[in-house]
Amino acid sequence: MHTGEQYHQFMLASPRDRRVRERFQKLALDLLPAGAAVLDFGAGTGIDAKTYAADGHLTFVHEPSAAMCEYLVQYCRDEITRKTMIAVASPLACKVQAVTANFAVLNHFADHTSLFEELSHVVHHGGFVLASMLNPYYLGDARYGWWRANVMNLLRRGHYAIASESRIHRFTPRIVARAAKPHFLLERLIPHGFGWATDPYMFLQFRRT
Repeated sequence: MHTGEQYHQFMLASPRDRRVRERFQKLALDLLPAGAAVLDFGAGTGIDAKTYAADGHLTFVHEPSAAMCEYLVQYCRDEITRKTMIAVASPLACKVQAVTANFAVLNHFADHTSLFEELSHVVHHGGFVLASMLNPYYLGDARYGWWRANVMNLLRRGHYAIASESRIHRFTPRIVARAAKPHFLLERLIPHGFGWATDPYMFLQFRRT
């Protein structure tokens, strides 16, 4: 189990993770209207949230892990003091233009139906949810037995879970899109083409209907 500080330092020290984060942040900031409020769902230690607040967005953060929250309060103390960042115990405590969920936060859910229903009360009509999820087709995982053992589950059902303490779930985009309806429609999906084999993460953008 990582402490918040250990996780924070690991993420900042990983060139691959930094590149993924930069791509995600750029997409989120390009989509956000100037001054729009955003909820960082599963905010971790506040790395993304700090960037959103610096760009002029009132940023709400929701993070269920006490260890992550403890470090977030240290790392983002200036933003919290200035009230450009606000921690919320529940997503329902805010109303925003967008919700972001980076680095596989949604892969911790077995089903997303109730989550998207809840987020429909948080996101303004016309707003969006942007999520970074584990790419179930990433061939870099093919070296692991659990990936090979679940290929048929992925093709037949569109999802599977790995038997582990964290119980991480893998989903095809169509399964997540189906769970998002009727509140959200899948508007953008990245990667494309050969990227499905080479990119460990997929970005899904959902529009609030």
